[in-house]
Amino acid sequence: MKNKNLANRVKALRKRKGFSQEELTENSGLSLRTIQRIENGETEPRGDTLKRLANALHVTPDDLIDWTVQEDNGYLQALNLSALSFLFFPLLGIIIPLIMWISKKDKLKDVNVLAKSIINFQITWIIIFSVGFICNALLLANKIDTTGVLSPTIIINNLRNQMILVVVMYCFNLIMILINSYRIHKKVNVRYLPKINFLRT
Repeated sequence: MKNKNLANRVKALRKRKGFSQEELTENSGLSLRTIQRIENGETEPRGDTLKRLANALHVTPDDLIDWTVQEDNGYLQALNLSALSFLFFPLLGIIIPLIMWISKKDKLKDVNVLAKSIINFQITWIIIFSVGFICNALLLANKIDTTGVLSPTIIINNLRNQMILVVVMYCFNLIMILINSYRIHKKVNVRYLPKINFLRT
């Protein structure tokens, strides 16, 4: 199992660097057959082979050897709850989960799927929220253009609509995060809807 995890790590790093197996062979000084056997999980690099491979991929030997896909439900919970930062500023609901995802990307079971679901949902939420504000502003402009007057009643109605939009959208986002936090606790797949798949899961 360790060989397979290491094989996946080497392959993922090679592709992330944009190397072909032949280029990795050239950069590391290892034979093509050795690279293929490592990536197929047939052998585990040690000693000089490990150092050459790590140097060619611009990582430390420990980064390769210690890398395994682990389960950490606590981290998944923290990642999910980090989306609550949208309460302080909408973009934080994307930025903080993104940072947490990058720090554990490909290292924890289900972290990629969860992070992409959260980020896709939060981006979609911001788009819907923004469209709602724009539509409300256009309705206000239309009323002013139609009546030719900016009355206190029109302003109050517009502000009321804006407040309803804010409360509904924020409550919906909060409820989705809490529901999925419960689903993670129960080890059930998360379900963030609606979401546009900007990041493919």
